[in-house]
Amino acid sequence: MLQIDRRILTHFDFLIPMLVIPIVALSFYLVSEANSILANKQIVYFTVGFATFLFFFLMPIRKLEWFIPFFYWVSVALLVSVEFFGISKLGAKRWLEIPFVHFTIQPSEILKPAFILMLAYLIKHNPPDTEGYGWKDFFKLSFYILLPFFLIAKEPDLGTAMVLLIVGYVTLFVIGVNKKIWIILAIGIGISGPFLYNSLHDYQKKRILDFVSEKPSYHVKQSIIAIGSGGLDGKDKVDATQTHFKFLPIATSDFIFAYYVERFGFWGALILISTYALLIVHLITLNIKFHKDYFGQVITTAIGLLVFVYMGVNISMTIGFAPVVGVPLPFFSYGGSSFITFMILFGILENLITFRFDRTYKSVQYNL
Repeated sequence: MLQIDRRILTHFDFLIPMLVIPIVALSFYLVSEANSILANKQIVYFTVGFATFLFFFLMPIRKLEWFIPFFYWVSVALLVSVEFFGISKLGAKRWLEIPFVHFTIQPSEILKPAFILMLAYLIKHNPPDTEGYGWKDFFKLSFYILLPFFLIAKEPDLGTAMVLLIVGYVTLFVIGVNKKIWIILAIGIGISGPFLYNSLHDYQKKRILDFVSEKPSYHVKQSIIAIGSGGLDGKDKVDATQTHFKFLPIATSDFIFAYYVERFGFWGALILISTYALLIVHLITLNIKFHKDYFGQVITTAIGLLVFVYMGVNISMTIGFAPVVGVPLPFFSYGGSSFITFMILFGILENLITFRFDRTYKSVQYNL
């Protein structure tokens, strides 16, 4: 029989599920309205996602910190194996096929929790001094950030690679790096900008050119029309012609925000964005609970940044304020990989919050 100490309920952060569950419910409503087959698949993803949340929530993470470097390097090895054994879809080699069951996995999604945990592990065991990290420690941490960046960008999946790069370095900025390092890096990136642009693939250059051109691309144009047609209050299902007549591409995943605004209008968009904003602010302010606990600070900061970057980029690209990249809207876009990854991350975070006063995890007892 499993007995759970009442402190688990006392310290569990209920605000996170109170903000996340409405987003998930709205997503399922839209997906089921657009495609019942996809909705049935989404139920499977939800089931797996909540199961992984529970698994990582109950896992004694602080006892298993020694396992984090192994987890990171296995994830890196999977990324390397994509080059040799990966399968291609739509011109990108990002997936590995599990033998005999014909099920595919995307190593870049597995890497996200491993990446954040590894940063937390490294910073905990070598915290910054009062002036922040110097060049030696900065280069050491940068190695663990840049290695997966280059491997993922090579697939190519520049969107995911850039997200990890931003999350990694902004997390270091929050934790503390000597300001002289940031100034020198900013100058270096500004000088090398043209060379970085020339190293991009042709389709990546085209996305940038489409973004800066006077006329938006077809995808963005249809997205803006859908958002504008929603007005203040949105439209009924039968009147949401941009989506249901298939003018709006990828309406259940990359451009689901445009679909949502066509259905629920400006006020619906304001509610959704406000819910995300509350979630992000709440995640960042959790650093107060992890005072002097660098492991917890890195986890909560990185997850908050991850949600912010994904939300910001996805919504910006649907209104023409950012280049079109395959970045999902967290908990909202159709698909299993992103949803399960975020559920793993929030399971880890809730674990650290709930059991922060009991490092030995004795609050969970097993009686046979």
